[in-house]
Amino acid sequence: MTARPVPADFAGPPAASRLAAWYAADREARPARLERLRARFGAAGVDAYFGVRREHMRYLTGFTLADGEEKVAGNSGQFLVGGDEVVVLADSRYTIQARREAPDARLFEAYRDLPRRWPELVASAGARRVAVEAGFVSHTTWQRLAEAAPAVELVPVEGWVEADRAVKEPAELERVAAACAVADRALATLLPEIRAGVTEAELALRLEWLIRTGGAEALAFDVACLSGPEAALPHGAPGDRPVLDGQVLLFDFGAQVAGYRSDMTRTLFVGEPAARDLEVYGLVARAQAAAIEALEAAVGGQGGEGRGATLPSGRAIDTIARGVITAAGHGDHFRHGTGHGIGLATHESPSLGKLATEDPLPSPTVFSVEPGVYLEGEMGVRIEDLIVLDAAARRVERLTRFPREVLVVGG
Repeated sequence: MTARPVPADFAGPPAASRLAAWYAADREARPARLERLRARFGAAGVDAYFGVRREHMRYLTGFTLADGEEKVAGNSGQFLVGGDEVVVLADSRYTIQARREAPDARLFEAYRDLPRRWPELVASAGARRVAVEAGFVSHTTWQRLAEAAPAVELVPVEGWVEADRAVKEPAELERVAAACAVADRALATLLPEIRAGVTEAELALRLEWLIRTGGAEALAFDVACLSGPEAALPHGAPGDRPVLDGQVLLFDFGAQVAGYRSDMTRTLFVGEPAARDLEVYGLVARAQAAAIEALEAAVGGQGGEGRGATLPSGRAIDTIARGVITAAGHGDHFRHGTGHGIGLATHESPSLGKLATEDPLPSPTVFSVEPGVYLEGEMGVRIEDLIVLDAAARRVERLTRFPREVLVVGG
């Protein structure tokens, strides 16, 4: 068992000057991001790219929408990348914001009438074949755009920007680390308030408050706080259930700082841990350690070949973590993936799971390593840390600093 961490163990919120530096780094990086996208045009035979995904808006143009805001923003924030300019759509609610956040883009007024304005938009960019984010455009919208400008061919593409976003710039990794520190500090602050009788919902609300007032601009996603049998739900929601002595208590939560997110899971023990629960916890910890040790070996941190070595695939890392759990007889109790990339979105490339590609992991990148064991009707354990992988720097580093050893609370 480990000593109880305190908030002072973790880095404080970023200063205003640091935030300004990160936003400046984004603007400086944007031309190279756009050039990487344009470099794909020739092979695909297109002369423009039409994007609608919220994270891509920010990454390529600087324009930001909050989680879920795209549902009421109409076409605002959607963008067209041509050969020599970027066009950002914005209605009157967003024009001031767009001028501030995307000063290098040309604004094009559009409300909820994109098909009507589409011929003018593509003509203004000289586009005849347009790559479109097919996974995020509805069939109806696709048909209407095609009918509005029959001479313009729509070419479905997937994964172009996602692949570029998986490789992180230094300022992106710094923001993920800052978001991790906010989350670490918030949970450390909450620990003295965890006791038998308090409800999951009360703890979740308190943790949210600590995140939002501790340096985060938003939550990365809704806080999960699950006790006892409810911890067997990998994505359960907190309820009015009181925490009981002798139970596990699982928290899954994250912060957002300057657009970038963290994601961590800690399974704590309220009162004296049961022997079975400690055994499951130890198994999950070993599975996570095995996956991280394999990454260290691949980049030379533990006697591997170092910079010249081929990085493992996300599928291979999943196989390692899953093998530890399967060998202990709990293979059927671990059914989600071992990890996922994180950045502007909570879940993004690369994937670490049974269905992940066999391509080597990108570098530098950041992803979660989060094996779990879930015993329906009894309990569940998951341990989740964010890991930076940088082969060139021979770096495999946990950004989640909160201790991962057995931690007993409530006493």
